[in-house]
Amino acid sequence: MFQSLDRIYIYNTNNQSFEILEARTTRAEILEVDNKVYFQKIGQGIFTIEYGKSVLVSDHQVLKNDVVVGAFSVNKNSLILTEKGEFYFLELKGLKRWNISADIELSSVNVYSSVRLNDGSFVLGTISNGIYHLDKDGSIINHINQEKGLNNNTVLSVFQDDEFNIWLGLDNGISVMNLKSPFNEYIDHVGKLGVVYTAVLFNGFKYLGTNQGLFYKKEGEEGNFKLIENTEGQVWLLKQIGDTLFCGHNSGTFTIYGNYAKKISNLPGTWDIQPVKSHENLLIQGNYKGLSILEKTNGQWYFRNKIEGFDSASRFFEFVNSQHILVNHDFKGIFDLKIDTGFGKVLEVAKKDSKGSGSSLMRYNDKIIYTTTNGVFEYIQEQHDFIKDSLLTKRFFKEDDKIIGILRTTDDSEMLWGFSNKNIICVSPGQFNEEPKDIRIPIPMFFRKSMGVLGFESITYLKDELYLIGISNGYVTLDLNKLESKKYKISISSVSIEFHDDTKREVRFKEDNEFKFAENNLSFFYNIPEYDKYTEVNYQFQLGGIYDDWSSWSTNPQVSFNNLPYGDYIFKVKARVGNTLTENIASYKFTIARPWYVSHLALFFYIIGAILISALIHRLYRSHYNKQQQRILKDNKKSIKRKKLKAEKKIVQVKNAQLQELVESKNRELAISTMSIIRKNEFLTAIKNELKESDQIPKVKSVIRTIDRNINNVDDWKLFEEAFNNADKDFLKKVKNLHPQLTANDLRLCAYLRLNLSSKEIAPLLNISSKSVEVKRYRLRKKMNLLHKDSLTDYILQL
Repeated sequence: MFQSLDRIYIYNTNNQSFEILEARTTRAEILEVDNKVYFQKIGQGIFTIEYGKSVLVSDHQVLKNDVVVGAFSVNKNSLILTEKGEFYFLELKGLKRWNISADIELSSVNVYSSVRLNDGSFVLGTISNGIYHLDKDGSIINHINQEKGLNNNTVLSVFQDDEFNIWLGLDNGISVMNLKSPFNEYIDHVGKLGVVYTAVLFNGFKYLGTNQGLFYKKEGEEGNFKLIENTEGQVWLLKQIGDTLFCGHNSGTFTIYGNYAKKISNLPGTWDIQPVKSHENLLIQGNYKGLSILEKTNGQWYFRNKIEGFDSASRFFEFVNSQHILVNHDFKGIFDLKIDTGFGKVLEVAKKDSKGSGSSLMRYNDKIIYTTTNGVFEYIQEQHDFIKDSLLTKRFFKEDDKIIGILRTTDDSEMLWGFSNKNIICVSPGQFNEEPKDIRIPIPMFFRKSMGVLGFESITYLKDELYLIGISNGYVTLDLNKLESKKYKISISSVSIEFHDDTKREVRFKEDNEFKFAENNLSFFYNIPEYDKYTEVNYQFQLGGIYDDWSSWSTNPQVSFNNLPYGDYIFKVKARVGNTLTENIASYKFTIARPWYVSHLALFFYIIGAILISALIHRLYRSHYNKQQQRILKDNKKSIKRKKLKAEKKIVQVKNAQLQELVESKNRELAISTMSIIRKNEFLTAIKNELKESDQIPKVKSVIRTIDRNINNVDDWKLFEEAFNNADKDFLKKVKNLHPQLTANDLRLCAYLRLNLSSKEIAPLLNISSKSVEVKRYRLRKKMNLLHKDSLTDYILQL
């Protein structure tokens, strides 16, 4: 059946025919009650359908004028809801108003949609004020609007699914309410509350201690929390001792009476307050600067004294006995204090080293527990030390899920709580043995991050297995009664092919899933139908045939594979919902076909081509090697020829060396000959000079003449000339060619100068004085036309 604003269309699924009923209305709403269909015609009343015809049920004035938005079966009676939020029972005599406690609040809203839930309660969707949840007696359970989490205040449709989630079709989007979730949020969107550190239910009030102050409202009351006057600042503690509620504040200590706070201590920073068992009228409190005492006088609590002798911050402390106290400091370690019986001063202080950071100290199951990031330790009084508790450490420090922050106990010290990135961990004593019992409540990552400053996590017992957890902008309640284990199945919802131009094409599921090679970019979408906000689903996948290892856990419900090579594949995916693995592993088999260039026909041609190319290459190689062989032979011939030339050159060098030696030998002979003539002439000249002194004797003159003939002996010159020509055979010819005007004596002087002889050495050879040799040298320069600056000897040596 389909309804428009003018008519109802009835579609017969057997013969695929339509029937049309006129039903003009301002709100298209088909109402089904006890297998009967009702609809409204404005100005006429409520009708039902019998045998395909519209039949009037009631034309009451309310049903004619007011828009009906819901109809329900209550105790076999039909209950009608109008847009004014009024309920009427439809009876034979007419309408009967159902008066409920919610009438006053509903009178100011415009109801647009409604549904009756499985538990008999009602959810009403309004035009501008969100939804109202009424119990089966008509009392308001909850009112949720945009301020409290909806996307929009206009609720156009309401639906309850099989898991009791409430789906709201809004004017802007869809919202879902998890009614069966153990978690319930109170979010302060305005930012008035701040970070909630502690809470308590006391005398009908719910109190919240935050970093903005102490807030309160009556238990079960709608509306916002109110700040108690003069409590602005940091509230660390709310604790009921006897019939008194104490508030530990950064400015001191207060006692709370309804909406009034009375300050009883000005010592700043009260972390904790505990009774002194040996003195019923005394309380001990830990603060920023140590420990102090409160005393009850005339039924009222007052500050009595600060315990002297200890000034360290005392956030965590516990009694070992009436005069023995342990105080934990996160950085300094554990202080072991002995206090006098009057609780006035510390008598003895012993210090124990810290066993790690992120520490806390508390009493659990009548044991003093000290916890750090390195584990949980129990105080053994006989040993005066902390020993690791392996059972508790095992519960809170699993390899893949360790607590972050501190442990907390409830007021009765019977339950121990810790928070990891994945779970809230609750440990309680074993019922039949010492083995502790633990509950791991899975949480999403965003919830752990919302809990504010690390080390200041808070969880407070309220009532009936209900606990309050403080977060950075409000709080979340945890109802352990609503915890339940569920089984889940995962399915692959769709497979799509992605192309390079960013287009996608969804693939139909079939047994033979073969894709062309050009379709090798595949995306897989998978899911588990779980819509609880605080239930996180993680997925793990594997692509057999290329990636045989399972991927890391991820919250992303899809994965893409690009440029897959051809072959057979099987895609597998499993999921973990909280701590629970799915019962199944969803899989999808598919094949990527070979590309045309590696098809069997292509491979055949490749083989033929390879054979032809191999033959061609073989032929080219043979030709290449033949050419290379010819080139090697040619190079060898050239090499032999070069070696032969080198050998001939070496022979020439040897001959030149021999000739050089011969020249040098001739030069030595020439030098010896020249020096011999020089010495002979010098000797004869000396004798001649001595004989001249007695030249009056005729025979002496004959001897002098003989000496002159020997000094100027032509044979000596010829002997010298022959030796000189052997040593430098071209010199005299070259000089004659360059200077044909030179005489024999000039040539003789040139030869002596060629030997680089000095004028003094040349004089005996020419049988003249050295001065005469200089004159000859001067004349020779003129004949050779040498400039004044030119050296005669250098010129002759360079020829």
